[in-house]
Amino acid sequence: MTEAIAFEKINKYFPGAHVLKDVSFCVHPGEIHALLGENGAGKSTLLNILHGIYTEYEGDVKLFGSEVHFKNPNDAIMNGKISKVHQETNVVKDISVGENVALGHEPSRLGFVNRRALNQRVDGILMQLGCSFRAETKAYQLSAGEMQMLAIAKALYYDSKIISLDEPTASLSIKETDNLFSVIRELKKKGITILYVSHRLEEIFQICDRATILRDGAFITTLDVPKTNRAELIRSMVGRDVDALANRTKPCMASEEVILKVEHFCGEKFHDVSFELKKGEILGFSGLVGAGRTELMRAVCGIDQKKSGDLYLKGQKVHLKNSSDALKNGIGLLPEDRKTQGFLNLSTNIDNVAISSLEKYMTGIFVDAGKKRKNCEHYIQELDIHPPKAEILTANMSGGNQQKVIIARWLSTDVDILIFDEPTKGVDVGARVEIYRLIEEFAEKGKAVIVISSDLPEVLGISDRVIVMYEGRKTGEIEREQFSEELAMEYAIGGKSS
Repeated sequence: MTEAIAFEKINKYFPGAHVLKDVSFCVHPGEIHALLGENGAGKSTLLNILHGIYTEYEGDVKLFGSEVHFKNPNDAIMNGKISKVHQETNVVKDISVGENVALGHEPSRLGFVNRRALNQRVDGILMQLGCSFRAETKAYQLSAGEMQMLAIAKALYYDSKIISLDEPTASLSIKETDNLFSVIRELKKKGITILYVSHRLEEIFQICDRATILRDGAFITTLDVPKTNRAELIRSMVGRDVDALANRTKPCMASEEVILKVEHFCGEKFHDVSFELKKGEILGFSGLVGAGRTELMRAVCGIDQKKSGDLYLKGQKVHLKNSSDALKNGIGLLPEDRKTQGFLNLSTNIDNVAISSLEKYMTGIFVDAGKKRKNCEHYIQELDIHPPKAEILTANMSGGNQQKVIIARWLSTDVDILIFDEPTKGVDVGARVEIYRLIEEFAEKGKAVIVISSDLPEVLGISDRVIVMYEGRKTGEIEREQFSEELAMEYAIGGKSS
């Protein structure tokens, strides 16, 4: 059998780092093949080689038996019939779906774009994918799940035989995820080969045929998914036994002292929400994508303006105007979209870790660079950040290690309340355990934590108490002794109201 993809002794070097080490494995035609590994294992680098983003490497890449070496991603799409659906979908929101799909390759007639032919072809693909929107729909009207479908439609527009999906469900609701899986299965029936990258192991067992594991840039093994189990996958990924689920290792440290009180908060995406947060407590916020949890917390921190409602910190009524105001009052927010909101793209780890606590590094009227470096190096060791380099640009690190840098930034401050928005989104199982440990240690010091998570086992595993939202409203509040996925999901779909 001629393999759809064959990697042969792939090596890739970055300055001071050997990131892929003699990687060799094959992907069968028409299979759904998972590519797994911790953050920094080399998954993204290997995909970037496959798709022509990185052109300098050692070794051979073969597609259906023929050696290829693409000059750029467009070369891979047009000549290799291979497309990538990114985690952050690249959509031009002010133009139509059809124009997004065909961008740069529209059918023409007499030197002009033939919009009728374009829309007819794109509509045919959208119908094939079971999409409710059409070619003439403006892209800004699409949900996150529909934008993923647009990206897949783009791949089919170019008759791609191989499609790679990078964390495709990270921003999708349960229903949108189910729809995506149905489409992936239909693509498999048509003989299209799928490379699937995800840190959500339950998805691997739902959708994939085989799984290849990378660790520290090296090939470890390829496993038949129906013949393996969660423990074996994790052991292959991290080299040790790790419990991927969030489990409390320390007792509840919540006191009776209310450190934060929110009363009747109303905004564009949330309505009449009230809750309390106690000193030493880990308070979870659960709900489906679009429930309004993120928008609520941004309003609590003063980043977005609320329409009405009151906020009390340690019993005193306050009005926070922005994130700097929140920081001065002891509140820190780790945003869900870390790439655009979590750190400075052109800054090193030293500066990104220090940015919210500069007063700690002052000597007189000057910032002491040595103090900043020492603080950064402390957290690099404490959080096991890779590569362990203070001077490296944070933007050049893997997603999980970027998340650790952002956590280090807030741990460097003296905030009393930390709000984690999707703390383990796109993070491998090993890094998850570290993040859960840090959350517990923060609460153990008498601080308070709010964890927003779409991962139900995670929010139930780490929290002392969970508030559930549905369509902008608080529908349930669950104490730890009442925790169950069934009850939380019933609140999350609006089935009960507190």
